[in-house]
Amino acid sequence: MKMLSAILMLTLAATGCMTKTEARLKAQNAFLAGQNEALQRQAQAAAEAAGVTIVGAVRNSQVPWVAGLTLAQAIATADYTGAEAPKQIVITRQGDTATLDAKVLLNGTDIPLEKGDVIELR
Repeated sequence: MKMLSAILMLTLAATGCMTKTEARLKAQNAFLAGQNEALQRQAQAAAEAAGVTIVGAVRNSQVPWVAGLTLAQAIATADYTGAEAPKQIVITRQGDTATLDAKVLLNGTDIPLEKGDVIELR
């Protein structure tokens, strides 16, 4: 609150006479602009840090994104801890879902992943 009062005092000194309402409105606009900028920076940092999420019996549910990341690599990085091998793998990408038989990976077929993919091991 002291910071806001100081901003109002400096605003009045720099701009000459202005009503309390005008000064408060100017201070609020400056505050909101700063908040908006901070939120944009946070959203950008989150987008850059986004990786792949693995849901199921794993030690690491967040796998960092690297170019060329595949399904097998992501599961290995997540460190699967299930007592049995998963029977199904569900991949969700931008709202679209695909269900695979887990034997596909054992047969040597690997699937490239994209940032933000969610992998569910069942």
